[in-house]
Amino acid sequence: MQHEDLWKKIKENQELSRRDVLKLMALSPVAAGVLASSASTEAHASASAAKGRIVIVGGGSGALMVLSRLRRALANPDITVIAPNDKHVYQPGQVFVAAGEYEPEDIIFDNTGYIGEDVTWIRDEVATFDPDANKLLTKGGKEVEYDYLVVATGMQYLYEKIEGLNTGLIGQHGISSVYLSDLAKGTAEGGTITRDWFNAVREAAKTSKPRVIFTQPSTPIKCGGAPQKMLYLCDDYLKRDKLDAEFIFASAGEKLFSIEEIEASLASVQKRYGNITNKFSHELIRIDPEKKVATFLHKYQVQGEYDKEYEEYEMIDKEEEVAIEYDFIHISPPTAAVDAVADSMLGWQKGNAQGWLEVDRETLQHRRYKNVFGIGDVCGIPIGKTGGTARHQAPIVVKNLVGVMEGKEPADKFDGYTVCPLKVSYGEIIMAEFNYDGLAPSFPLDPAKPRWIWWVFDLYMLQPMYRYLMLNGLM
Repeated sequence: MQHEDLWKKIKENQELSRRDVLKLMALSPVAAGVLASSASTEAHASASAAKGRIVIVGGGSGALMVLSRLRRALANPDITVIAPNDKHVYQPGQVFVAAGEYEPEDIIFDNTGYIGEDVTWIRDEVATFDPDANKLLTKGGKEVEYDYLVVATGMQYLYEKIEGLNTGLIGQHGISSVYLSDLAKGTAEGGTITRDWFNAVREAAKTSKPRVIFTQPSTPIKCGGAPQKMLYLCDDYLKRDKLDAEFIFASAGEKLFSIEEIEASLASVQKRYGNITNKFSHELIRIDPEKKVATFLHKYQVQGEYDKEYEEYEMIDKEEEVAIEYDFIHISPPTAAVDAVADSMLGWQKGNAQGWLEVDRETLQHRRYKNVFGIGDVCGIPIGKTGGTARHQAPIVVKNLVGVMEGKEPADKFDGYTVCPLKVSYGEIIMAEFNYDGLAPSFPLDPAKPRWIWWVFDLYMLQPMYRYLMLNGLM
Protein backbone atom coordinates (compact mmCIF):
# COMPACT_ATOMS: atom_id res chain seq x y z
CA MET A 1 0.00 0.00 0.00
CA GLN A 2 1.37 3.40 -0.98
CA HIS A 3 1.29 6.47 1.29
CA GLU A 4 -1.49 7.92 -0.87
CA ASP A 5 -3.69 4.95 -0.04
CA LEU A 6 -3.01 5.44 3.66
CA TRP A 7 -4.00 9.09 3.37
CA LYS A 8 -7.20 8.11 1.56
CA LYS A 9 -8.06 5.60 4.31
CA ILE A 10 -7.57 8.16 7.06
CA LYS A 11 -9.39 10.94 5.27
CA GLU A 12 -12.41 8.69 4.75
CA ASN A 13 -12.30 7.57 8.41
CA GLN A 14 -11.70 3.95 7.45
CA GLU A 15 -10.36 1.52 10.03
CA LEU A 16 -6.57 1.19 10.06
CA SER A 17 -5.01 -2.20 10.62
CA ARG A 18 -1.80 -2.59 12.59
CA ARG A 19 0.00 -3.17 9.28
CA ASP A 20 -1.35 0.16 7.98
CA VAL A 21 -0.20 1.89 11.12
CA LEU A 22 3.30 0.44 10.97
CA LYS A 23 3.64 1.91 7.46
CA LEU A 24 2.12 5.18 8.59
CA MET A 25 4.40 5.48 11.60
CA ALA A 26 7.38 4.95 9.30
CA LEU A 27 6.59 8.41 7.92
CA SER A 28 7.15 9.70 11.49
CA PRO A 29 4.97 10.13 14.58
CA VAL A 30 4.53 13.79 13.69
CA ALA A 31 3.11 12.88 10.30
CA ALA A 32 0.76 10.43 11.96
CA GLY A 33 -0.44 13.14 14.30
CA VAL A 34 -1.08 15.58 11.47
CA LEU A 35 -3.00 13.00 9.47
CA ALA A 36 -5.03 11.96 12.50
CA SER A 37 -5.87 15.59 13.24
CA SER A 38 -6.96 16.14 9.65
CA ALA A 39 -9.10 13.02 9.68
CA SER A 40 -10.86 14.03 12.88
CA THR A 41 -12.16 17.19 11.24
CA GLU A 42 -13.74 15.39 8.30
CA ALA A 43 -17.51 14.89 8.36
CA HIS A 44 -18.56 11.25 8.37
CA ALA A 45 -20.79 10.73 5.36
CA SER A 46 -22.65 7.80 6.90
CA ALA A 47 -23.27 9.33 10.34
CA SER A 48 -26.41 8.07 12.02
CA ALA A 49 -29.34 10.41 12.66
CA ALA A 50 -30.13 8.53 15.89
CA LYS A 51 -30.61 10.77 18.92
CA GLY A 52 -30.37 10.36 22.66
CA ARG A 53 -28.50 11.61 25.71
CA ILE A 54 -25.31 9.58 26.06
CA VAL A 55 -23.25 9.64 29.24
CA ILE A 56 -19.72 8.19 29.28
CA VAL A 57 -18.31 7.60 32.75
CA GLY A 58 -14.53 7.58 32.82
CA GLY A 59 -11.60 9.43 31.28
CA GLY A 60 -9.23 6.59 30.41
CA SER A 61 -8.38 5.05 27.08
CA GLY A 62 -11.64 3.13 26.65
CA ALA A 63 -13.77 6.19 27.39
CA LEU A 64 -11.83 8.42 25.01
CA MET A 65 -11.84 5.90 22.17
CA VAL A 66 -15.61 5.47 22.48
CA LEU A 67 -16.08 9.24 22.66
CA SER A 68 -14.04 9.85 19.50
CA ARG A 69 -15.91 7.21 17.55
CA LEU A 70 -19.35 8.32 18.74
CA ARG A 71 -18.67 11.90 17.68
CA ARG A 72 -18.13 10.64 14.13
CA ALA A 73 -20.79 7.93 14.16
CA LEU A 74 -23.64 10.29 15.13
CA ALA A 75 -24.75 13.26 13.07
CA ASN A 76 -25.87 15.21 16.15
CA PRO A 77 -24.23 13.67 19.20
CA ASP A 78 -25.41 14.66 22.68
CA ILE A 79 -22.60 13.40 24.89
CA THR A 80 -21.65 14.04 28.50
CA VAL A 81 -18.36 12.77 29.93
CA ILE A 82 -17.95 12.36 33.68
CA ALA A 83 -14.25 12.18 34.55
CA PRO A 84 -12.17 14.06 37.13
CA ASN A 85 -8.80 13.90 35.42
CA ASP A 86 -7.43 16.72 33.28
CA LYS A 87 -4.31 14.61 32.71
CA HIS A 88 -4.18 11.28 30.92
CA VAL A 89 -1.50 8.67 31.61
CA TYR A 90 -0.28 6.27 28.94
CA GLN A 91 -0.27 3.39 31.39
CA PRO A 92 1.64 0.83 29.28
CA GLY A 93 4.57 3.26 29.43
CA GLN A 94 4.91 3.05 33.21
CA VAL A 95 7.05 -0.10 32.92
CA PHE A 96 9.34 1.75 30.52
CA VAL A 97 9.58 4.63 32.99
CA ALA A 98 10.67 2.16 35.66
CA ALA A 99 13.24 0.69 33.30
CA GLY A 100 14.70 4.09 32.47
CA GLU A 101 13.55 4.06 28.83
CA TYR A 102 10.93 6.83 29.22
CA GLU A 103 10.76 9.94 31.32
CA PRO A 104 7.50 10.52 33.25
CA GLU A 105 6.56 13.42 30.99
CA ASP A 106 6.68 11.08 27.98
CA ILE A 107 3.50 9.35 29.10
CA ILE A 108 1.38 12.28 30.32
CA PHE A 109 -1.15 13.85 27.93
CA ASP A 110 -3.83 16.51 28.25
CA ASN A 111 -7.35 15.09 28.29
CA THR A 112 -8.65 18.41 27.00
CA GLY A 113 -7.17 17.51 23.63
CA TYR A 114 -9.58 14.59 23.34
CA ILE A 115 -12.73 15.93 25.02
CA GLY A 116 -13.97 18.62 22.65
CA GLU A 117 -16.03 21.72 23.32
CA ASP A 118 -19.06 20.01 21.81
CA VAL A 119 -19.02 17.57 24.75
CA THR A 120 -20.35 18.37 28.21
CA TRP A 121 -17.52 17.53 30.60
CA ILE A 122 -18.35 17.09 34.28
CA ARG A 123 -15.04 16.97 36.17
CA ASP A 124 -16.20 14.63 38.90
CA GLU A 125 -16.67 10.96 39.75
CA VAL A 126 -19.87 8.97 40.05
CA ALA A 127 -21.01 8.23 43.59
CA THR A 128 -24.03 6.06 42.77
CA PHE A 129 -25.69 4.57 39.69
CA ASP A 130 -29.46 4.15 39.45
CA PRO A 131 -29.94 2.22 36.20
CA ASP A 132 -33.61 1.54 36.92
CA ALA A 133 -34.24 5.29 36.73
CA ASN A 134 -31.61 5.97 34.02
CA LYS A 135 -29.70 8.40 36.19
CA LEU A 136 -26.61 8.72 38.37
CA LEU A 137 -25.32 10.96 41.12
CA THR A 138 -21.82 12.43 41.17
CA LYS A 139 -19.72 12.77 44.31
CA GLY A 140 -20.25 16.51 44.03
CA GLY A 141 -24.01 15.99 44.31
CA LYS A 142 -24.99 16.53 40.67
CA GLU A 143 -27.78 14.31 39.35
CA VAL A 144 -27.34 13.33 35.71
CA GLU A 145 -30.00 11.63 33.62
CA TYR A 146 -29.23 9.66 30.48
CA ASP A 147 -30.83 7.66 27.70
CA TYR A 148 -27.71 5.61 27.09
CA LEU A 149 -24.75 4.91 29.36
CA VAL A 150 -21.19 3.77 28.67
CA VAL A 151 -19.32 2.63 31.77
CA ALA A 152 -15.54 2.98 31.46
CA THR A 153 -14.56 3.47 35.09
CA GLY A 154 -11.60 1.08 35.12
CA MET A 155 -10.54 -0.63 38.33
CA GLN A 156 -9.32 0.33 41.77
CA TYR A 157 -6.18 -0.90 43.54
CA LEU A 158 -6.65 -2.32 47.02
CA TYR A 159 -3.21 -2.04 48.62
CA GLU A 160 -4.85 -1.81 52.03
CA LYS A 161 -6.21 -5.35 51.65
CA ILE A 162 -2.65 -6.49 52.37
CA GLU A 163 -2.24 -6.29 56.13
CA GLY A 164 0.44 -3.81 57.15
CA LEU A 165 0.50 -2.03 53.78
CA ASN A 166 -0.74 1.35 52.62
CA THR A 167 0.17 3.48 49.64
CA GLY A 168 2.28 5.78 51.81
CA LEU A 169 4.76 2.92 52.28
CA ILE A 170 5.35 2.48 48.55
CA GLY A 171 8.83 3.79 47.84
CA GLN A 172 10.03 3.03 51.37
CA HIS A 173 11.48 -0.06 53.11
CA GLY A 174 12.38 -1.65 49.78
CA ILE A 175 8.75 -1.63 48.61
CA SER A 176 7.72 -0.66 45.10
CA SER A 177 4.73 -0.99 42.77
CA VAL A 178 4.53 0.02 39.11
CA TYR A 179 0.76 0.39 39.48
CA LEU A 180 1.01 3.30 41.92
CA SER A 181 1.19 6.55 40.03
CA ASP A 182 0.41 10.18 40.71
CA LEU A 183 1.23 11.05 37.11
CA ALA A 184 -2.38 11.86 36.23
CA LYS A 185 -2.28 14.58 38.87
CA GLY A 186 0.61 16.20 37.06
CA THR A 187 3.51 15.05 39.27
CA ALA A 188 6.34 12.69 38.52
CA GLU A 189 6.37 11.02 41.93
CA GLY A 190 4.73 7.77 40.92
CA GLY A 191 6.78 7.54 37.77
CA THR A 192 10.12 7.63 39.54
CA ILE A 193 9.36 5.34 42.49
CA THR A 194 10.01 2.22 40.45
CA ARG A 195 13.08 3.64 38.70
CA ASP A 196 14.61 4.60 42.04
CA TRP A 197 13.77 1.09 43.23
CA PHE A 198 15.57 -0.50 40.24
CA ASN A 199 18.63 1.61 41.08
CA ALA A 200 18.43 0.69 44.77
CA VAL A 201 18.40 -3.02 43.89
CA ARG A 202 21.43 -2.50 41.66
CA GLU A 203 23.34 -0.63 44.39
CA ALA A 204 22.59 -3.41 46.90
CA ALA A 205 23.77 -6.05 44.43
CA LYS A 206 27.20 -4.40 44.28
CA THR A 207 27.97 -5.56 47.82
CA SER A 208 25.61 -8.52 48.41
CA LYS A 209 23.11 -10.81 46.72
CA PRO A 210 19.77 -9.26 47.71
CA ARG A 211 16.51 -11.19 47.75
CA VAL A 212 13.90 -9.54 45.53
CA ILE A 213 10.26 -10.65 45.51
CA PHE A 214 7.64 -9.91 42.84
CA THR A 215 4.02 -10.66 43.73
CA GLN A 216 0.83 -11.30 41.77
CA PRO A 217 -2.62 -11.48 43.45
CA SER A 218 -5.54 -13.81 42.79
CA THR A 219 -7.74 -10.98 41.49
CA PRO A 220 -7.62 -9.76 37.89
CA ILE A 221 -4.94 -7.12 37.36
CA LYS A 222 -4.28 -4.51 34.70
CA CYS A 223 -2.11 -6.34 32.17
CA GLY A 224 -1.65 -9.75 33.72
CA GLY A 225 1.97 -9.93 32.61
CA ALA A 226 3.10 -6.70 34.29
CA PRO A 227 4.65 -8.33 37.40
CA GLN A 228 6.76 -10.57 35.18
CA LYS A 229 7.77 -7.65 32.97
CA MET A 230 9.14 -5.91 36.04
CA LEU A 231 10.85 -9.12 37.18
CA TYR A 232 12.71 -9.78 33.95
CA LEU A 233 13.69 -6.18 33.33
CA CYS A 234 15.02 -5.84 36.88
CA ASP A 235 17.03 -9.05 36.50
CA ASP A 236 18.43 -7.93 33.15
CA TYR A 237 19.14 -4.48 34.59
CA LEU A 238 21.52 -6.11 37.06
CA LYS A 239 23.06 -8.49 34.56
CA ARG A 240 24.04 -5.60 32.31
CA ASP A 241 26.40 -4.57 35.14
CA LYS A 242 27.38 -8.22 35.82
CA LEU A 243 25.47 -8.14 39.11
CA ASP A 244 23.20 -10.78 40.60
CA ALA A 245 20.30 -11.20 43.03
CA GLU A 246 17.94 -13.89 44.25
CA PHE A 247 14.61 -13.36 42.52
CA ILE A 248 11.30 -14.86 43.66
CA PHE A 249 8.09 -14.71 41.66
CA ALA A 250 5.29 -15.33 44.20
CA SER A 251 1.99 -15.69 42.40
CA ALA A 252 -1.47 -16.67 43.59
CA GLY A 253 -1.82 -18.41 40.22
CA GLU A 254 -0.63 -21.87 39.33
CA LYS A 255 1.45 -21.10 36.25
CA LEU A 256 3.39 -18.35 34.49
CA PHE A 257 0.80 -17.79 31.76
CA SER A 258 -2.56 -19.15 30.74
CA ILE A 259 -1.53 -19.93 27.15
CA GLU A 260 0.58 -23.10 26.89
CA GLU A 261 2.97 -21.83 24.20
CA ILE A 262 3.64 -18.56 26.06
CA GLU A 263 4.05 -20.45 29.34
CA ALA A 264 6.75 -22.64 27.79
CA SER A 265 8.57 -19.64 26.34
CA LEU A 266 8.56 -17.83 29.69
CA ALA A 267 9.91 -20.94 31.39
CA SER A 268 12.80 -20.87 28.91
CA VAL A 269 13.38 -17.20 29.70
CA GLN A 270 13.59 -17.96 33.40
CA LYS A 271 15.97 -20.86 32.77
CA ARG A 272 18.21 -18.50 30.84
CA TYR A 273 18.37 -16.10 33.78
CA GLY A 274 19.07 -18.96 36.19
CA ASN A 275 18.28 -17.09 39.40
CA ILE A 276 14.46 -17.04 39.54
CA THR A 277 12.37 -19.20 41.86
CA ASN A 278 8.62 -19.50 41.30
CA LYS A 279 6.29 -19.89 44.26
CA PHE A 280 2.89 -20.60 42.78
CA SER A 281 -0.36 -20.56 44.79
CA HIS A 282 1.27 -18.00 47.11
CA GLU A 283 -0.81 -14.87 47.73
CA LEU A 284 0.61 -11.93 49.67
CA ILE A 285 -1.62 -11.30 52.70
CA ARG A 286 0.64 -9.46 55.15
CA ILE A 287 3.80 -7.40 55.19
CA ASP A 288 6.07 -6.11 57.95
CA PRO A 289 7.89 -3.17 56.33
CA GLU A 290 10.27 -2.61 59.26
CA LYS A 291 11.42 -6.24 59.51
CA LYS A 292 11.10 -6.75 55.75
CA VAL A 293 9.03 -9.90 56.03
CA ALA A 294 6.27 -10.81 53.55
CA THR A 295 3.69 -13.41 54.54
CA PHE A 296 1.87 -15.44 51.91
CA LEU A 297 -1.15 -17.71 52.06
CA HIS A 298 -0.06 -20.92 50.34
CA LYS A 299 -2.87 -23.13 49.11
CA TYR A 300 -2.09 -26.68 48.06
CA GLN A 301 -3.42 -30.24 47.99
CA VAL A 302 -2.22 -33.44 49.56
CA GLN A 303 -3.06 -36.99 48.64
CA GLY A 304 -5.60 -38.71 50.87
CA GLU A 305 -7.05 -42.19 50.90
CA TYR A 306 -7.52 -44.25 47.77
CA ASP A 307 -11.14 -44.36 46.57
CA LYS A 308 -11.80 -47.83 45.15
CA GLU A 309 -15.12 -46.83 43.60
CA TYR A 310 -13.61 -44.00 41.52
CA GLU A 311 -10.18 -45.64 41.31
CA GLU A 312 -8.34 -42.50 42.34
CA TYR A 313 -6.90 -40.86 45.42
CA GLU A 314 -8.87 -38.26 47.31
CA MET A 315 -7.19 -34.85 47.14
CA ILE A 316 -7.41 -32.79 50.31
CA ASP A 317 -7.21 -28.98 50.22
CA LYS A 318 -4.67 -27.46 52.59
CA GLU A 319 -3.36 -23.99 53.31
CA GLU A 320 -0.55 -22.52 55.32
CA GLU A 321 1.06 -19.16 55.95
CA VAL A 322 4.58 -18.79 54.60
CA ALA A 323 6.80 -15.94 55.82
CA ILE A 324 9.66 -14.88 53.52
CA GLU A 325 12.31 -12.31 54.38
CA TYR A 326 13.25 -9.92 51.58
CA ASP A 327 15.49 -7.01 50.79
CA PHE A 328 13.21 -5.61 48.10
CA ILE A 329 9.64 -6.37 47.08
CA HIS A 330 7.52 -5.30 44.11
CA ILE A 331 3.82 -5.56 44.89
CA SER A 332 0.98 -6.00 42.41
CA PRO A 333 -2.07 -5.20 44.56
CA PRO A 334 -5.47 -6.89 44.61
CA THR A 335 -8.03 -5.05 42.50
CA ALA A 336 -11.78 -4.57 42.23
CA ALA A 337 -14.28 -2.60 40.22
CA VAL A 338 -14.85 0.90 41.57
CA ASP A 339 -17.35 1.00 44.43
CA ALA A 340 -19.98 2.90 42.46
CA VAL A 341 -20.26 -0.02 40.03
CA ALA A 342 -19.74 -2.85 42.51
CA ASP A 343 -22.37 -1.47 44.91
CA SER A 344 -24.98 -0.91 42.20
CA MET A 345 -27.27 -3.11 40.16
CA LEU A 346 -24.84 -2.70 37.25
CA GLY A 347 -22.37 -5.13 38.77
CA TRP A 348 -22.53 -8.89 38.66
CA GLN A 349 -24.58 -9.87 41.68
CA LYS A 350 -22.86 -13.23 42.24
CA GLY A 351 -20.23 -15.55 40.81
CA ASN A 352 -16.50 -15.14 40.13
CA ALA A 353 -17.06 -11.74 38.52
CA GLN A 354 -19.20 -10.37 41.34
CA GLY A 355 -18.91 -6.58 41.52
CA TRP A 356 -17.48 -6.16 38.02
CA LEU A 357 -19.74 -4.72 35.31
CA GLU A 358 -22.23 -7.31 34.07
CA VAL A 359 -21.93 -7.20 30.29
CA ASP A 360 -22.30 -9.80 27.59
CA ARG A 361 -18.79 -10.98 26.74
CA GLU A 362 -19.38 -10.52 23.00
CA THR A 363 -21.72 -7.56 22.50
CA LEU A 364 -20.47 -5.67 25.62
CA GLN A 365 -24.08 -4.68 26.25
CA HIS A 366 -25.30 -4.95 29.84
CA ARG A 367 -27.15 -8.22 30.30
CA ARG A 368 -30.09 -6.65 32.17
CA TYR A 369 -30.02 -2.95 31.24
CA LYS A 370 -30.02 -2.83 27.46
CA ASN A 371 -29.20 0.88 27.22
CA VAL A 372 -25.92 0.34 29.09
CA PHE A 373 -22.59 -0.71 27.59
CA GLY A 374 -19.16 -1.25 29.09
CA ILE A 375 -15.58 -1.03 27.92
CA GLY A 376 -12.18 -1.75 29.41
CA ASP A 377 -11.01 -2.96 32.79
CA VAL A 378 -14.38 -2.61 34.55
CA CYS A 379 -16.03 -5.31 32.41
CA GLY A 380 -16.65 -8.62 34.13
CA ILE A 381 -15.60 -10.80 31.22
CA PRO A 382 -13.14 -13.75 31.20
CA ILE A 383 -10.04 -11.95 29.83
CA GLY A 384 -8.95 -8.56 28.64
CA LYS A 385 -7.80 -5.85 31.03
CA THR A 386 -5.35 -4.13 28.68
CA GLY A 387 -5.30 -1.08 26.45
CA GLY A 388 -5.14 -3.37 23.44
CA THR A 389 -8.38 -4.97 24.56
CA ALA A 390 -10.09 -1.58 24.86
CA ARG A 391 -8.91 -0.71 21.34
CA HIS A 392 -10.68 -3.79 19.97
CA GLN A 393 -13.74 -3.23 22.13
CA ALA A 394 -14.32 0.42 21.18
CA PRO A 395 -15.67 -0.13 17.64
CA ILE A 396 -17.88 -2.97 18.93
CA VAL A 397 -19.35 -0.78 21.68
CA VAL A 398 -19.99 2.14 19.34
CA LYS A 399 -21.55 0.09 16.54
CA ASN A 400 -23.77 -1.80 18.95
CA LEU A 401 -24.75 1.31 20.89
CA VAL A 402 -25.66 3.23 17.74
CA GLY A 403 -27.57 0.17 16.57
CA VAL A 404 -29.59 0.10 19.80
CA MET A 405 -30.26 3.83 19.41
CA GLU A 406 -31.67 3.01 15.97
CA GLY A 407 -33.90 0.29 17.41
CA LYS A 408 -31.75 -2.66 16.34
CA GLU A 409 -30.29 -5.59 18.23
CA PRO A 410 -26.50 -5.56 18.81
CA ALA A 411 -24.86 -7.38 15.92
CA ASP A 412 -21.11 -6.85 16.32
CA LYS A 413 -19.20 -9.26 18.54
CA PHE A 414 -15.99 -8.90 20.55
CA ASP A 415 -13.81 -12.02 20.31
CA GLY A 416 -11.97 -11.48 23.59
CA TYR A 417 -8.82 -10.09 21.97
CA THR A 418 -6.12 -8.98 24.34
CA VAL A 419 -2.41 -8.36 23.98
CA CYS A 420 0.39 -8.53 26.51
CA PRO A 421 3.83 -7.35 25.32
CA LEU A 422 5.92 -9.41 27.74
CA LYS A 423 9.23 -7.61 28.15
CA VAL A 424 11.60 -10.50 28.91
CA SER A 425 14.80 -8.43 28.68
CA TYR A 426 16.02 -5.07 27.46
CA GLY A 427 15.53 -5.42 23.72
CA GLU A 428 13.21 -8.46 23.66
CA ILE A 429 9.46 -8.85 23.88
CA ILE A 430 7.09 -11.79 23.55
CA MET A 431 4.02 -10.29 21.87
CA ALA A 432 1.32 -12.46 23.44
CA GLU A 433 -1.90 -11.86 21.48
CA PHE A 434 -4.87 -14.06 22.26
CA ASN A 435 -8.64 -14.17 22.49
CA TYR A 436 -11.37 -16.38 23.93
CA ASP A 437 -10.23 -19.25 21.70
CA GLY A 438 -6.45 -19.04 22.23
CA LEU A 439 -3.54 -17.45 20.40
CA ALA A 440 -4.53 -14.74 17.89
CA PRO A 441 -1.35 -13.22 16.43
CA SER A 442 -1.66 -10.24 14.09
CA PHE A 443 1.41 -11.24 12.11
CA PRO A 444 2.62 -14.58 10.66
CA LEU A 445 5.36 -14.91 13.26
CA ASP A 446 5.71 -17.34 16.14
CA PRO A 447 3.95 -15.37 18.93
CA ALA A 448 5.84 -17.20 21.66
CA LYS A 449 9.30 -16.22 20.44
CA PRO A 450 10.99 -13.18 22.03
CA ARG A 451 11.83 -10.65 19.30
CA TRP A 452 13.70 -7.35 19.15
CA ILE A 453 11.24 -5.97 16.60
CA TRP A 454 8.48 -6.02 19.22
CA TRP A 455 10.72 -4.10 21.61
CA VAL A 456 11.25 -1.44 18.93
CA PHE A 457 7.53 -1.39 18.17
CA ASP A 458 6.49 -1.12 21.82
CA LEU A 459 9.12 1.40 22.86
CA TYR A 460 9.16 3.73 19.87
CA MET A 461 5.93 3.28 17.93
CA LEU A 462 3.11 2.26 20.24
CA GLN A 463 3.03 5.48 22.27
CA PRO A 464 2.48 7.79 19.25
CA MET A 465 0.02 5.28 17.79
CA TYR A 466 -1.88 5.36 21.06
CA ARG A 467 -1.74 9.13 21.37
CA TYR A 468 -2.57 10.19 17.84
CA LEU A 469 -4.60 7.30 16.44
CA MET A 470 -6.11 5.05 19.12
CA LEU A 471 -7.44 7.80 21.39
CA ASN A 472 -8.85 9.54 18.32
CA GLY A 473 -10.64 6.34 17.36
CA LEU A 474 -8.72 5.94 14.10
CA MET A 475 -7.51 2.39 14.67
